[in-house]
Formats: sequence, C-alpha cells, structure tokens
Amino acid sequence: EQSPCPGGREGLVGGIVPHAGWYYSGKIACNVIRCLAQGSPPDTCVVFGRHLHPGSPNFIMKDGSLQTPLGDIPIDGELAAALVEQYPFTVETAGRYEQDNTIELQLPFIKYFFPETMVLPVGLPPKTDSLAVARTAARSARAMGRKCVVLGSTDLTHYGMNYGYTPKGVGEEAVKWVKQENDKRMVDLILSMDGEGVVRESLRNQNACCAGAVGAAIEAARELGAVSAEEVAYFTSYDVRPDTSFVGYVGVVFFI
Repeated sequence: EQSPCPGGREGLVGGIVPHAGWYYSGKIACNVIRCLAQGSPPDTCVVFGRHLHPGSPNFIMKDGSLQTPLGDIPIDGELAAALVEQYPFTVETAGRYEQDNTIELQLPFIKYFFPETMVLPVGLPPKTDSLAVARTAARSARAMGRKCVVLGSTDLTHYGMNYGYTPKGVGEEAVKWVKQENDKRMVDLILSMDGEGVVRESLRNQNACCAGAVGAAIEAARELGAVSAEEVAYFTSYDVRPDTSFVGYVGVVFFI
C-alpha cells in the first residue's frame, strides 16, 4: 500500500522511520524510504538509531559491510573516519556489537531502493551533544562530495502494562490519549524540525524510544538544506492488532 510522497523529486534529504517489525510498522518505513528514492540515488545513507539513554556512549561501525537478504551494503568508512576523528565513539565490528533492531530493520529497504548506496550506522543518545555530531556528519558528507540522505529510526509511545506505562488506564480512552496527545506532541515537534525539542519532550513524556536518533536526523537534514517536513503516515499497533499494550509509529520526510 503506497502513501503519497510529498516534496519535489530531488528535494527529499531525509526522514523518520519506525522499527517495530514489518508486520506492525513495515509499510510506514518502506514508504518513507521509497519516497526518498524518487530522485537520483544517494552515495550514502546515514541511519541514526539505537535504544539509548542520556548516559549512553555514541556508537558507530566504520568498516566492512552490513548483510541483508538482498545483498551486503558497504559501510562508508571514509565518512565514519571523519566522525571518529572528532567525537568519542564505541566502535563496533562484525565480531563485537550489541544487538539492536532499530537500524537492522531498515537495511533491506535501503538495499532494495538504493542498491548501490553505502550506509553509515550511527547510534546517538538523547542529549543535545548528539545534535552537533549529526550536523558534522552532514557537513563532512558534503565536504567529501557525497550525495547523502539521513534516516532516524524510532517508535513513539510504548503504552500499557507490558511497558510499565499506563498514565491513562487502559482501553479506548488510553488509545485516544496516545494518538491525540502524547504521540501528537512528538509528531508536531518532528514536523517543526525541532531537534532539541524532540529530545526534551521524549525525556519528559516517554513518547519516542530513540529520541537521539530523531533529533540527529532532523539536525542532519537541516544541515543538508531541509526546511520542511511532512507526515507520510501515522498509526499504532492497536490499529493493526488491538491489545492493552500498544506502540505508536510515524513516518516523516524532510525536504528542501
């Protein structure tokens, strides 16, 4: 099921994608990346992700490639090296890494829509320092002559007993509150491209599990020239399979 793609064919430089698993949120992630593929293919796709807290380190992979069922995606080692030279990172390798689905779930879509594109996986915690790292990534890519797109991977409110978060009880009223209030505050900040606001809001109201990735993608997209954002789709896992515990998802694109 295809969603309309906003912006001009060559003006899309980034987006926000969910990572709950393809059954629940795959069509949102697929549509965002499909929209980014409207124009000429990028040299590099920088993917910000990871489930991190404000005290977490930065993470990066700087060598080798990432496997997908559609073939391997090479890592942009030159761009990675530029970041590692300037900021502290925990450097992961094929033999030493923490399992995390936030970036992994996007890789087959990236390989399908951008078959010749390199990727740079970056994990940044939800704090303002992360935003400077993201801006540097975009500036460095531009200085290297790279055409670059950026993705931030996050889900929204995790509501229910499964997540220990039930400020509005259970049932339809809780679903309504998540959609119309808690998730909406986060989505509005993303659409206004307020990276710092995204980080602050998530720490107050638990409405983005990877706010560092979202803020980073916003700031990197701004550095690449983005001035506008538009929602591609929003729904929750409750809309896919009703349950007392559920999660919100949004897809957004950033364009010049």
